[in-house]
Amino acid sequence: MLNRMKEDVQTIFAKDPAARTVWEILCCYPGLHAIWFHRLAHALWVRGFRFLARLVSHISRALTGVEIHPGAQIGRRFFIDHGMGVVIGETAEIGHDVLMYQGVVLGGTSMERTKRHPTIGDNVVIGTDATILGPITVGDGARIGAGSVVIKSVPPGTTVVGVPGHIAGLASSTESDADVLEHGQLPDPVLRTLSEILKRQSRLEEKLGELERTVPRVDLAHLAGGNGGFNGRGGEEEIRQALRDVIDPEVGVNVVDLGLIREIREDGDGVEIRMVLTSPAHPMAGYLVEQVRRKARRAADGQTVEVVLLDEAWRWEDREPHLHSGGGI
Repeated sequence: MLNRMKEDVQTIFAKDPAARTVWEILCCYPGLHAIWFHRLAHALWVRGFRFLARLVSHISRALTGVEIHPGAQIGRRFFIDHGMGVVIGETAEIGHDVLMYQGVVLGGTSMERTKRHPTIGDNVVIGTDATILGPITVGDGARIGAGSVVIKSVPPGTTVVGVPGHIAGLASSTESDADVLEHGQLPDPVLRTLSEILKRQSRLEEKLGELERTVPRVDLAHLAGGNGGFNGRGGEEEIRQALRDVIDPEVGVNVVDLGLIREIREDGDGVEIRMVLTSPAHPMAGYLVEQVRRKARRAADGQTVEVVLLDEAWRWEDREPHLHSGGGI
């Protein structure tokens, strides 16, 4: 018993950087208290003292804000951080080394007295206010994003986000304990899908542009005696206009109207475009730079284009005037 209690304390030291002393953990961690109450309640439950087990569970809920049914099966080194609002149902099963944040619900979806709550594997991280419903399985090493609603089984080693939950990526095989705590840094499957669509659209536009250049065009203005014709080089305004087709997937507005294009320089060697990002950690930075380069190269009739990312902070005030009143955002 004492060894298990020492293990629980060491688990908190390993998974919570705010933990400083043993006395602080023993006195001020409701998640730890809830687990200890549950062990007592579960021992009573499996020995047939169902009322006493429920009473201990009820007292624990009143004292800690964590509701764990005494019938739930919980493995070793389980840590509930903060704890308030956590609900774990009767037939839930939780593996070893699981990290759970406040507001998590492991709920049932059936009125029958059968297995109706989730099974959580080993080394799983469940973010704040996530809800996992039904007799589904969350595989070993999976990560559930904050606020997600999971209604289907989750394969081992995957990351799930959204409502309803969708697989958004695979967990790294080299993930450290510190990386596990970065449960807020999750991929965005919707943003990734939009980016792939925009990439394909850009490639189609390039192919159409190549076809237009290879098919002979009749210069009607020249035949009429005018000065029409294509001069072979796009000016700054033409490049800027072409860049309006580059949409920032995170905001849904083109890079020109967002004010991301700071300067366009033309010289004998080619075109240089100086731009900023909406945030230094923009998840689609590489995509935006490549799309700006492609669009500018087409507008400049194949000239060399260099895109320079400036170390400047972007502000909402940098948007085009017509967006300030709400149009477009």
